[in-house]
Amino acid sequence: MSVKIRLKRMGSKKNPFYRIVVADSRSPRDGRFIENVGTYNPLKETEQVTLKADSIMDWLQKGAQPSDTVRNILSKAGIMKQLHEAKLASKK
Repeated sequence: MSVKIRLKRMGSKKNPFYRIVVADSRSPRDGRFIENVGTYNPLKETEQVTLKADSIMDWLQKGAQPSDTVRNILSKAGIMKQLHEAKLASKK
């Protein structure tokens, strides 16, 4: 089973917000998911993002692959850098 960290669209028509979820890659976009790990609201003046960093790091270390948009969100939050540093520290 390949696991992805991706966006799940919520909200009404022309007023979206997204949940960042961990899901099986075969499940539909707004369908079944394993765990809710954050939210993303692009419509606010400053993009509003909440993340469960420890849970996301745990899933990334287990091999979950983030989608392109989620990877950008995680990079801005500094989580991808933490993952990279953790991988380098474990190799030493």
